Amino acid sequence: MTTIETTTAGSLPRTQALIEANAARTFEDDGFTLQSTLEFEALVAEAVRDVVERQRELGITQPGDGEFGKAMSNAVDYGAWWSYSFQRVSGLSLTEINAFNEPPVRSAPGDVRLTAFLDRRDRQAFAEAYNDPEGGIATGRTATAFPTTTGEIAYRGQQAVAADTRNLRAALQEGERGFLTAIAPGSAARVRNDFYASEQEHIDAWVEALREEYRAITDAGLILQLDDPSLAENWDQINPEPSVEDYLAFTQIRIDAINAAIEGLPKEQVRLHLCWGSWHGPHTTDIELKHILRTVLGAKVGQISFEAANARHEHEWAVWEENRDIIPDDLILVPGVVGHSTNLVEHPDLVAQRIERFAKIVGPERVIAATDCGLGGRVHPQIAWAKLESLGEGARRAAARV
Repeated sequence: MTTIETTTAGSLPRTQALIEANAARTFEDDGFTLQSTLEFEALVAEAVRDVVERQRELGITQPGDGEFGKAMSNAVDYGAWWSYSFQRVSGLSLTEINAFNEPPVRSAPGDVRLTAFLDRRDRQAFAEAYNDPEGGIATGRTATAFPTTTGEIAYRGQQAVAADTRNLRAALQEGERGFLTAIAPGSAARVRNDFYASEQEHIDAWVEALREEYRAITDAGLILQLDDPSLAENWDQINPEPSVEDYLAFTQIRIDAINAAIEGLPKEQVRLHLCWGSWHGPHTTDIELKHILRTVLGAKVGQISFEAANARHEHEWAVWEENRDIIPDDLILVPGVVGHSTNLVEHPDLVAQRIERFAKIVGPERVIAATDCGLGGRVHPQIAWAKLESLGEGARRAAARV
């Protein structure tokens, strides 16, 4: 019998107890590392067991830990996927410069330069909507302040990643495969750099540091999901708009960083998550998939997770169909078939239709149905779980039809 595997893109709603426990934590002397206690770690372990069981009940066959092991401090923390890394490397510190308001890098090939996060072209085009305090566009908050690279980057998160792998493995049933998220080098290196002589040296330092975390996850028998929205999202963060050619050269550096960081790891245990930034904005300045697909397919991974449900990118399933000849024969597609950007709960038949599109391109055995991006903090928890229920049911209906 045909089956369609299912998973998520990472973040899931935290329990109120976990949110309150996070809010009660204090920062260490560096000002951005959250302290932890044995009681808090036990609470996280219990929450991971519960969230995995809930995913299983809804038909999610490759569950994650909901990113519960990642640093966060409130119910609408959208930055845990990235800011957790600040607490797992040395060489970062808080300075008088706010990385959200200042360019995070010095230079880039082809004079392509990232601007501040709050200077995106989408924000400029829809300034009235973004700046409206009532009914405007929520861009989220992060758990910790954004630091600057002021010293040598080195990994120090051994205990944290050990807890992540331990908690998830304890929650999985025999034969069940779970996944953990980790930031990709190119996205991590978007913090401001005041230490390394060049952008390339800065990215290379993150490659060396994060390689240790990646191996810890795959050595535990888990799937490693590399979160790298920078591959597509950087396009909107470059003013003035660059040529596609220059942007692809800029992006190739990030693909090369991924390949260097995962060298020697089991390919079938590595998933790349690609997205255009999960904030609820117009996204009219997103780069089109057709421009970057060939470059992204250069990542030596076994799976690619991508947005395929939201109104700005759903039509791009056709890009995969048009480029089926360049899709590696062993690559598994992980399309988002339920979205984080709307409160509407997708009907299971719509979910099934979305799945079937990709099953016809690469075969059902090479499709894992997922969410567009993390649901935690993006939609109300009740809606998030309803979306996962629809995801599970839609996968069952698609399997029956293909």
